[in-house]
Amino acid sequence: MRLFLLPALLLGFLGSANAQLAPPNEAGMSMGHVHLNTRDVEAQRKFWTVMFDAVPLKRAGLDGVKTNGILVLFTKQDPTAGTVGGAIDHFGYKVRSLPEFLKRAHANGYPIPREFKGSEGFPNAYITAPDDVKIELQEDTTLTQWVVFQHLHYIIKDPKATQAWYVKTFGFDTTQRSTHVSANVPGANLSLDPLRNSPEPAGTKGRAMDHIGFEVKNLEAFCAKLEANGVKFDVRYRKIPGAGIADAFLTDPNGAYIELTEGLDRY
Repeated sequence: MRLFLLPALLLGFLGSANAQLAPPNEAGMSMGHVHLNTRDVEAQRKFWTVMFDAVPLKRAGLDGVKTNGILVLFTKQDPTAGTVGGAIDHFGYKVRSLPEFLKRAHANGYPIPREFKGSEGFPNAYITAPDDVKIELQEDTTLTQWVVFQHLHYIIKDPKATQAWYVKTFGFDTTQRSTHVSANVPGANLSLDPLRNSPEPAGTKGRAMDHIGFEVKNLEAFCAKLEANGVKFDVRYRKIPGAGIADAFLTDPNGAYIELTEGLDRY
């Protein structure tokens, strides 16, 4: 395994078939990672290894775990708030047995604020990770694995406009997940629901879920195309010397902070 780190930035890791990224779409994109700010790295690592059977990874200050489908990375930094209230309210996994998962959560003292039937008709629940990270669980008894990453759930002002932005900007597929307006990228569904109790979503940068990441083939050309189309980058395309990795950062219209990487799928 080889890992590299820049502040609040994933620079590359994949060492297991369970953590490999999905094949990219026609635009060259697939789901990559979620990056958390945390007051207590050890508490986060314990949560993910105990509840999700995640595999810890650490080198040169990089902390995180690999789960089935994505990496979850940690930066030791007090978050400004939990995930709820941010443009991305929570993210979710399918689980093979929800009763077994909940039994494990209760045994380890992790809060389960709600159990319910999800919009697709399956048993669902929320679990709260350290730093008030909200995670949704959906039972899928056909899974051969304990858990598999499923979706990112946005609570935003205009779901249709957001769907159109992701389709136009990144080439995602226009979809509808049950009652949710959504967009698909290989490895993840983006479920988009309207705000109900506040006029605007908060940006994710600095919160418990600081940013999300997508892997991109031919990232330099992709970023040049986005810039030509008027997309503004927070961090423009750059190569990381000696790491074989390139990256860029931008923010979506709702304040969701996004990292684009190239080379993640080689680790």
